[in-house]
Amino acid sequence: MSELRLLIADDHQLLIDGMLSLLREAGGYTLLEPVNDGRALLEKLAATPVDVILLDLNMPHLDGIRALEKIRRLYPKVRILVLTNYNQPQLVAEVRKLGANGYLLKNASASELQQVIRHIADGGEWFADVEAEEEPLPSYFLDEFMKKYHLTKREVEIIRMVGSELTSKEIGSRLSISEFTVNTHRKNIMRKLEVRNIAGILNFARTHGLL
Repeated sequence: MSELRLLIADDHQLLIDGMLSLLREAGGYTLLEPVNDGRALLEKLAATPVDVILLDLNMPHLDGIRALEKIRRLYPKVRILVLTNYNQPQLVAEVRKLGANGYLLKNASASELQQVIRHIADGGEWFADVEAEEEPLPSYFLDEFMKKYHLTKREVEIIRMVGSELTSKEIGSRLSISEFTVNTHRKNIMRKLEVRNIAGILNFARTHGLL
């Protein structure tokens, strides 16, 4: 079995040290110097061949979501395993859509991690079965989500209300704004999300875990 050139991208040194230790013990890996943020990850990829990346989502400077988008565009052959604490089905759907090859929670066992790395390196995919939680999308990712689609907090609020099947009049009443203003927000939302109607907004909201 050939050695895999593996790169860890994470900003928690204790976790990095633990993973390096278990992967060294397992053998079969060329372990590259880890990176602690998204920018450093892209710089590393520009200079060093990599087979598999273990990618954290919450990193400084350039988060894992945006790094994933860039990596998939610039280095389509690199295999990417998202390794995170976030037990959120909408994040699984998002990273899968962006081209990740796997999604694994950080509480996975050492044997499972090694199995998943090999499976992904061999061309497979592995997406952990995560259960829906009562908590909304973590605020960090909600902020990044809003930046990505150029949405305001008010527009996200209206998307959720549309998903609850409220009319423009009912939304206006709850938010203390006019029905005309709600409809203006709806038009802006449809333009930003590139959808044509309310059904498109509903589909977007369900897909991205806003409901």
